[in-house]
Amino acid sequence: MNAKITTATETDEAREKRAAFKLRHARGLTSLMDERSDLRGVHALADMVDDAVRWTA
Repeated sequence: MNAKITTATETDEAREKRAAFKLRHARGLTSLMDERSDLRGVHALADMVDDAVRWTA
C-alpha cells in the first residue's frame, strides 16, 4: 500500500477552500431568500442558515 502523506500546506489550502465554499453558499442562500420571500418556510435548514447569517452580519 502506498499511503499519501498530506502536508500542512495542503491541509491549509483545503481548509481555505472549504471556508470559501461555505461563505459562497451562505451568501447565495441569503440573496436567494431576499429575492424570493415565498421560499421562506419551505425548507427548515435553509431558514435556519438564512437567520444565522443575518444574526452574524
